[in-house]
Amino acid sequence: MNQTVSLTLDGTLYQRLHAHLFPGDNDEHGAVIAAGIAETPRGTRLLARDLFLARDGVDYVPGDRGYRALTAQFVAETSDYCARENLCYLAVHCHGAGDRVTFSPDDLASQRRGYPALLDITKGGPVGALVFASDAVAGNIWTRESIVPLSQATVLGMQIHRLYPTPPTRPVYADPIYDRHARLFGDVGQSILANLKVGIIGLGGGGSLINEWLARLGVGHIVAIDFDRVEPTNLPRIVGATHWDAMTWLARQENTWLQRFAHQFARHKVDVARRVARQANPSIRYDAVVGDVRDEKTARLLADVDFLVLAGDSMQSRLIFNSLVHQYLIPGVQIGAKVPIDPTTHQVRDIYTATNLVLPTPGQGCLQCNGWISPEQLQKEALNAQERRAQRYVDDDEVVEPSVITLNVLSAGQAANDLLFLFTGLFRQGVQLEHHLNFVQDRQLTVSTPRMDPHCLDCASTSKSRRARGDRARLPCRQRSVTKNYSH
Repeated sequence: MNQTVSLTLDGTLYQRLHAHLFPGDNDEHGAVIAAGIAETPRGTRLLARDLFLARDGVDYVPGDRGYRALTAQFVAETSDYCARENLCYLAVHCHGAGDRVTFSPDDLASQRRGYPALLDITKGGPVGALVFASDAVAGNIWTRESIVPLSQATVLGMQIHRLYPTPPTRPVYADPIYDRHARLFGDVGQSILANLKVGIIGLGGGGSLINEWLARLGVGHIVAIDFDRVEPTNLPRIVGATHWDAMTWLARQENTWLQRFAHQFARHKVDVARRVARQANPSIRYDAVVGDVRDEKTARLLADVDFLVLAGDSMQSRLIFNSLVHQYLIPGVQIGAKVPIDPTTHQVRDIYTATNLVLPTPGQGCLQCNGWISPEQLQKEALNAQERRAQRYVDDDEVVEPSVITLNVLSAGQAANDLLFLFTGLFRQGVQLEHHLNFVQDRQLTVSTPRMDPHCLDCASTSKSRRARGDRARLPCRQRSVTKNYSH
């Protein structure tokens, strides 16, 4: 286990837990969280999946050596469940109000007595103990090799916030270049952005726009994934792309060998995106990944991002994005512009853009539940042996797809603001985080409340779903291929 351990909880689970621990009686209460596990370069992420509330006087009773304790039967049942489901067992209790909390000597003694046995019961764990105050959390996570303190907990909802054992040091004043930002969301907000890691799948029109905007906002780390190279027809849509990047002077030659040479040696889209981001923010950390998110090794590079943007429109990329969001509890957004062409008349039908915010919270649904993943198109893509374009705007293979950067702006702009407002707390209480369809020809915005299928294998709470299982579940990737990662 990495030496940095964090916990992620969806807002609904946290609200249930908080209401149970702090009902207003100023007493101590208990529970158990069953959590998935993700080992990443940033540390170990524990992903709260199931919550078991201990009933006062039945499951949580006066202790022999401490104030209260979980009963042996409750511990046995919940730890056995964690062992069967390959999840991490986390015992929970509370210590009153405030923004700081720590274990008592009795708590630590109880852990030393019981947790070695729990490691055996759960087949090596890890197992852990958490203690909450009303606005704080501390924890010890046990493995056979070590005991690691919990660094923080992240609560996902319309306002994403973090809990710590003690209040973090207030950030120093933001760089003066962000003065106008700080007037909106303060130095604290700018510090939050500087510590974010954002993943972008697809660096075409929409992805290149979001890439530049996030860099200018001051986001500290971007992971950009795309296997494609710049072509001359990309130049009107990809921010910062040049004729040199596309090798236009060779691509337009009649000689087919020169055309192939240009296609083979044109600059990758992620390289252009990295250049643009570093021009906007020289201090940014940038991982330019030349790879395909359908490759499991590439997809797992996104397992520790704080937010995920899908700007590619293949059904397989949607499937994997959807799985990453719910398997690793990562909020995300899918964006795109669609220009359907009538296959008979070749006339343009309704032009629309989509911005679908997807939160890994029960009841919020997912792309699968809301009909954004077509089984027929998935099958078609799977049967195609050749690499398909990262973005598709037209259903008819014989029709060259229209694409205009101004359409990408409509979907990308809403997505960038959604990210900003989620992390800096600018959304108003009770805001509805709906899916947006913008029918451009009619200047009509249609919103829809996300739907959830209670049997969904991605976002539902059934025993078969991948939700919050982390590394203990397989992503629906279809191939394994070479990935080149250029970090700067």
